[in-house]
Amino acid sequence: MSMAAIAKGLTTYVVPPRWLNRSDGRTHAARYCYSVYMRHLLHLHAVDADTNPHTIAEIGPGASIGTGLAGLIAGAKRYHGFDIKAYGSSPQNLAVFDDLVSLFKSRAAIPGTDEFTNIKPAIETTDFPRHILTDERLAQALADDRLARLRAALTPEGIAASDAPISYVAPWFEDAQLSRGSVDWIFSQAVMEHVDDLEATYAACRAWLAPGKAMSHQIDFKSHGTASTWNGHWAYSDSTWRMVRGARGYLINRAPHSRHRAAMAAAGFDILEDFRVTRSDGLGRARLAAPYRDLAEDDLTTAGAFIVARAPA
Repeated sequence: MSMAAIAKGLTTYVVPPRWLNRSDGRTHAARYCYSVYMRHLLHLHAVDADTNPHTIAEIGPGASIGTGLAGLIAGAKRYHGFDIKAYGSSPQNLAVFDDLVSLFKSRAAIPGTDEFTNIKPAIETTDFPRHILTDERLAQALADDRLARLRAALTPEGIAASDAPISYVAPWFEDAQLSRGSVDWIFSQAVMEHVDDLEATYAACRAWLAPGKAMSHQIDFKSHGTASTWNGHWAYSDSTWRMVRGARGYLINRAPHSRHRAAMAAAGFDILEDFRVTRSDGLGRARLAAPYRDLAEDDLTTAGAFIVARAPA
């Protein structure tokens, strides 16, 4: 048990949580967003999911909407970003956009773990995926007039336009209204472990996705600094965890791998890929709090997972 984590949580009742609970900022780097987009794209292709979607949506963009911008630059027509609070700024998004355009035009290799140590999901090669992003596809996607229209949509005036190809909603549960079946791909990167109501969120994804379309989520099940071991967050009782969380609007939900799968299945999804990252160096079952002591063995060793799931046709 981390007394520092408890003290930090209790501090949020005195110090405004916004000073203690910030985005990690990785998505302000175009190369990081480019790498994330390409990794999802390669895994979608591997399971024969749509890799040229018309409309895409992202849960938890963070410091910028860079990964969504990568999807737009690669050919998508519309992007919806949903977050719990507004992080991204227009000047930052414009800078990321310009850098992303340069990466796509040069067919840059995918940044790997030498640059972003813990980036997931794993991929077999960092070569530019010319078999997916063909020269013919990119000739249309990277046309100067198209890129100019996308860039203009990132200005405050462009985002406010009724026909804007980009929408950003925060807090998303209060205002997000998408037509049923209007999205072709939903994705997130290290976000679903922070969502309190998994069942409602995956149900929303199911409602938004068009029949036969897919969602992909990289999920981190580790303790996120709330404990000294990667699975130490499962050693806190519910009452102690409330102190760790404090007055923060979100932290981590402590849901294990199997609960995500169950929530997806309950929403009607078919799981196409479930790539787990396992560890065996955490706390033993006997040291966990009662609600987690009976976790399945797979849950006890799953520190992360990349899951692709398809809405039924």
